Amino acid sequence: MKYHVYARHNLDKIPTYGKLSKEQIQSIKIVSEVLPFKTNNYVVNELIDWDNYQTDPMYILSFPQKGMLKSKQFRALSELVEKNTNKAELAKYIEELRLNLNPHPAGQLEHNVPTLKGEVLSGIQHKYRETMLFFPTQGQTCHAYCTFCFRWPQFTGLNELKFAMKQTKLVVAYLKENPSITDILITGGDPMVMKTEILERYINGILSAELPQLKTIRIGTKSLSFWPYRYISDPDSWDLLNLLRRVNEKGIHLALMAHINHPRELETDAVKEAIARIRETGTTIRSQSPILRHINDDPALWASMWKKQVNLGIIPYYMFVARDTGAQSYFGLSLERTHQIFHEAYQQISGIGRTVRGPSMSAGPGKVRIVGISEVKGEKVFVLEFLQGRNPDWVGQPFFAAYDAEAQWLDDLVPAFGEKEFFYEQEYMKLLKVDKLPGHVLSTDNKQYA
Repeated sequence: MKYHVYARHNLDKIPTYGKLSKEQIQSIKIVSEVLPFKTNNYVVNELIDWDNYQTDPMYILSFPQKGMLKSKQFRALSELVEKNTNKAELAKYIEELRLNLNPHPAGQLEHNVPTLKGEVLSGIQHKYRETMLFFPTQGQTCHAYCTFCFRWPQFTGLNELKFAMKQTKLVVAYLKENPSITDILITGGDPMVMKTEILERYINGILSAELPQLKTIRIGTKSLSFWPYRYISDPDSWDLLNLLRRVNEKGIHLALMAHINHPRELETDAVKEAIARIRETGTTIRSQSPILRHINDDPALWASMWKKQVNLGIIPYYMFVARDTGAQSYFGLSLERTHQIFHEAYQQISGIGRTVRGPSMSAGPGKVRIVGISEVKGEKVFVLEFLQGRNPDWVGQPFFAAYDAEAQWLDDLVPAFGEKEFFYEQEYMKLLKVDKLPGHVLSTDNKQYA
């Protein structure tokens, strides 16, 4: 299949364009002024149910919806567009909207970007001791954009909100300075949009450094769902598969971190073939997804998705809570409902699928899992624990938050039993080098912890 891209400027080229009403077309154009929009012919032709598209999860996953902006914001932006407001004034208002959507949740920009000999490494994030994120410049786009994406600022053209770096030598130098890092996550955007020769250049630069601590390379990607032909019929697909095979033969564990949000993404012949080809290289595929209203907020759907993944040889890895950024008001669920869906889905799968962890909030202090809702000392509470922490000593320690039926994120919670702060807060403030946290938990991330 030949790859065709659709965006705001060529909506009329989509074969099913005539199914969209004028109001829907206008909504797509208005919302995509703020939140990026791009899709392709595979998503449009193979994944979306156009007979029921208005409520179709794959349509909502790909096409911006009016409700993704608050009604007041949508009206104001619509008026500016309709008045043919000059570009500078319009751009200023759009930037204000974006900044109000918490473009870098959990302080990624402020606290996750390390330095090396005084140089800011804008294409690296280092939050957890063993894991480093690397954002290669050419991989900072995707085959199609998810409307919920928490990395949406990468695609807006605002360079000050973007992570990216070309120089592999800086990655290697940072790894040598931090021997505790055993895992590199190559992320974006989507690294699989890069031509194989470019991806190979980055990977070879890391492998040739002969770093004894390096055990795992992970590649975060949505390509299995949005363009499985990357592994089948793209001009360099065999070169890509051979690259994956060589990494494994080098003795490095290679894991493809596949973003899969709905069972339909696993149903086409193309994705099944792509999965089989990747697995033949010795590469492990792990799946992860947030739980999203309008898309997958159904325990039966999650159980079905995990079962399909296991049958295809994919390891269920994470269920995330929708992050507090972008269109969270449209996609987010209460923590109580999120946990209920996870629990009911988890009950429906066999032990081999219970590798999945969650629901997990990737918040400032770390990945916080909702273990359950219980009654302790006569008080209804959320039982929580760290799956990952800015300080590794926090991992696995249970702690309690007062029950709140409306809470959607860690920042919404307060400590149970009348406590003034959660157990980690004093140390967290020291790590961030701040005197206090606004509220009980700040949605900012980390400095290097090693």
